[in-house]
Amino acid sequence: MRLLPVMMLTTLMLLAPAAPAQTPQAVPLVAQVDLPRFMGDWYVIAHIPPSVDKGAHNAVESYALDGEHIATTYRRRDGSFSAPETLSKPTGYVVEDTGNALWGMRFFWWLPIRFEFRIAHLEPDYSVTIIARSRRDYVWLMSRQPTMSEQDYARYVAMIASWGYDTRELIRVPQQWSSADQP
Repeated sequence: MRLLPVMMLTTLMLLAPAAPAQTPQAVPLVAQVDLPRFMGDWYVIAHIPPSVDKGAHNAVESYALDGEHIATTYRRRDGSFSAPETLSKPTGYVVEDTGNALWGMRFFWWLPIRFEFRIAHLEPDYSVTIIARSRRDYVWLMSRQPTMSEQDYARYVAMIASWGYDTRELIRVPQQWSSADQP
């Protein structure tokens, strides 16, 4: 009879570390995005990127409305500012009834898979956005300007952390532009 309480206590002690200390906030979706206003160039300030983008320099994501989809151009230099520019051209598709804030991104025309692209945060003046995913595997902090104050950066990193991301994986993207080089 004394064995049962000891076994129960031992089980609770073993399972306690497996329980999350705090449930992260769900990855949000902004209520409404004015697509024409969202189009244009966005400098990638920081990201938790796919492995191919871990050494990105001067990364810029550009969007343009193209009929029923969004033409996307992702430019970056791999490993240094002097490396040749690399381009990716995925196509974005707005998911209906999401206020234009949820997109599917298709990276290869022959592959019918669309990857989730959530506009999780957007400043009212459309100066800064955070693109996230429900799986919390990738995130992009982007700005209309190539630089951001440390105070603003810290605020956005805290926001990303509140959604359950491990911000230790966040990589700042080096940006170095002359006025002639900017997109």
